[in-house]
Amino acid sequence: MKLEGILNISGKPGLFKIIKSAKNTIIAESLIDGKRNPIHSSSQANMLEEIGIYTYEETKPLSEIFENIAKKENGKQTISHKSPKDKLTSFFREIVPDYDEERVYISDIKKVLRWYNNLQSAGLIKLQKEKKNTKQNKA
Repeated sequence: MKLEGILNISGKPGLFKIIKSAKNTIIAESLIDGKRNPIHSSSQANMLEEIGIYTYEETKPLSEIFENIAKKENGKQTISHKSPKDKLTSFFREIVPDYDEERVYISDIKKVLRWYNNLQSAGLIKLQKEKKNTKQNKA
């Protein structure tokens, strides 16, 4: 799953797609309402492709987490980020069984689920089609 050009901007709801870059400003379009906003270099923004989830072994990229959720939900919306804490943590444990519970907070889990649902609503979540083995045995 490609998350290039998708960002989260601190203080603004939802996710944004980069439309155009300039010297000290980028133009970003909201995935929620399609409005375009200038984002200045002083704004705090994070590219989703650079975000990862801590596990006990490594840091898993957000794209891998979204792929796991998409497989589990068959490309459809997942549970709401407003679900009870125990439901959120048990669901996330199914998606990332080895996530580091001391470094991944409930607020992080809520963000991941909210972002996934935003991307799915915008039509950016697509299941990877598995390649079929086309080799046939010759007798």
